[in-house]
Amino acid sequence: MRRVLIPGARLLVGVVAVAALAGAAFADGDVDDFRVSCASCHTIGGGPLVGPDLKDVTARVGTPEGPASRAWLVDFIVRPREILASGDPYAARLKAASRNQEMQVISGMTVKRAEALLQVIEAESKKERSIFGKAAGADLPTDPRALAALVAKGRALFVGGRALTAGGAACLGCHQAGDAGALGGGRLGPDLTAAPSRLGGVRALQAWLAAPPTPTMKPQFGLQDGGRPLVADDEILPLVAFLADAEARGAGPDRTGQQLAFVVLGVAGAGVALVGLDFAWRRRFRGVRASLVKGKS
Repeated sequence: MRRVLIPGARLLVGVVAVAALAGAAFADGDVDDFRVSCASCHTIGGGPLVGPDLKDVTARVGTPEGPASRAWLVDFIVRPREILASGDPYAARLKAASRNQEMQVISGMTVKRAEALLQVIEAESKKERSIFGKAAGADLPTDPRALAALVAKGRALFVGGRALTAGGAACLGCHQAGDAGALGGGRLGPDLTAAPSRLGGVRALQAWLAAPPTPTMKPQFGLQDGGRPLVADDEILPLVAFLADAEARGAGPDRTGQQLAFVVLGVAGAGVALVGLDFAWRRRFRGVRASLVKGKS
């Protein structure tokens, strides 16, 4: 027997189908949101990274090891800096356990979006192995030659001697690290010499660079539209190797040498400029003088 749907029924079926697809897309978007906004600092069942492991974080509500309420978690996700500044004891414990790294404000975060992220954490916490259960990245090679080559490549990427694949700016423009750069690096961002230990190791640093969460770095190197993300094995791993080597060697910028080089280059540049101006204007001055002398005679 053939079934015939009346127009109203067809409309109802269409609405239900669209709603189901929208719900599925929204759920996928939540996972993507965690990947873009949270996975650079947190795992779900993989242990601490830059920030704490979030497995079963909602189940710890009301316990001595957990937050006061689910509403507290939502509020902290939406406005972490304000909660930290208020002196909240649990927020202070989280900061201390994360080597004094403060949670970054996530652009465009809302209560609804924070609730959706908590739902992702709850769903992933129930799995035997979460897709966010392990920090991305690879271990540094143990072979001295391979490691040295990786460090050299990382240095070239850091100072701009080797261009980044996606066209991002070289790190040296905003950061300093070890003894990289004859004149040092920029001061817009922090010194990255101790970045590996400050963020919790090479794996944590790799995860952070894969999707940087800070307001300055995210638009430049984030995973969202318009970002220029770094390539994992070809760029992130060499950069981490270079920074780990700089930290291990205790290398630091030679301030005296940099200042001397700056002065020498400044004097030399001024001298070249004066010689160039003299050469460019020499004939013109003589021409003016010659016409004045000729007019008097």
